[in-house]
Amino acid sequence: MTSSGWTEPPSVLLLHHLDPDWPSLDKSAVLAEIEALVTALRADGLAVEPRMVETSDLGDALSGVDPADVVVLNMCEALPGVPRSEALVTSELDARGFTYTGSPTGVLELSWDKTVSKRRLFQAGVSTPEWRTFCTRDVDGWDIFPAIVKPAREHSSVGLSDGAVVLDRESLARRVAHVLDDLDQPAIVEQFIDGREFHVSVWGNGTPRVLPPAEMDFSGLDRCVDRLCTFDAKFTPGSRHWDAINVILPAELEPEEESELARLVILAYRALGCRDYARIDVRQDGDLFMVLDVNPNCDLSAETTTALAAELAMGSFAALLGRIIGLAAARHAPAAERRPAPALLLC
Repeated sequence: MTSSGWTEPPSVLLLHHLDPDWPSLDKSAVLAEIEALVTALRADGLAVEPRMVETSDLGDALSGVDPADVVVLNMCEALPGVPRSEALVTSELDARGFTYTGSPTGVLELSWDKTVSKRRLFQAGVSTPEWRTFCTRDVDGWDIFPAIVKPAREHSSVGLSDGAVVLDRESLARRVAHVLDDLDQPAIVEQFIDGREFHVSVWGNGTPRVLPPAEMDFSGLDRCVDRLCTFDAKFTPGSRHWDAINVILPAELEPEEESELARLVILAYRALGCRDYARIDVRQDGDLFMVLDVNPNCDLSAETTTALAAELAMGSFAALLGRIIGLAAARHAPAAERRPAPALLLC
């Protein structure tokens, strides 16, 4: 038996994308990371074949593969050249009869509509900042400051830059107009919680497990309006936010705080119907934790907080991927032969 609990490991198709328009250094980094993951998973007894998606036609990458023979480790976050296409990937996998890791198509589609997602969280009793969606420039009726203005249909901090946090009605109106005109979508306005921020990864289904929380350390940023994870903080090395924000893992929390944080993120995970894994972003307002965002298809690359938390709790990132593959493998087996997923670890 392997370290992931396998007795009869499934064959795994590791599906990932590589956009031809990416800089050559980015392409090389992706290929090196995929090679390292394949090596680690094979070392744990899994038969893994990587398949790269380089065009908008997912069928090219799936050519010659029988869905009955494999479980797809879905690390394909988009079809190259097609914005907001992660749900198109899973929809195509569904249509072709593949079993894949991660949340189903409907959940991924829901995650792109922040208005509906916020309503779902509120209805489930998940604490979340006060908010309102604006489809016009008229911002009358909003009087909570500081506030943060986000595009309503984006991920990965797209649209979060200098000016996203506003302190008065005039600045709010300008930022809402920016989202409506420049990003061509409604704006979500939220109460800005100027407190500690945590990124908490969850995995599992019937009894989800929480990995060690990571804290985004904003102590290098003096102004309230700067204390947020901007697009640059995630994707622009050398930028002000990239250099100023540090990650503390595990976050320093009192036992009762850690317990409450775990309760909240599992509640949010279930409220949006997440499957296999997700990352929940949370802020602390005094004694209260508030969910900012639920990421059902969070980045699973090796330098993310999800990977680092898995390494801390499980010994390696590959161990988490093995568990996630096990969850999908249990769905893949015919009903008469269905076996439980590998034993869960309490992390």
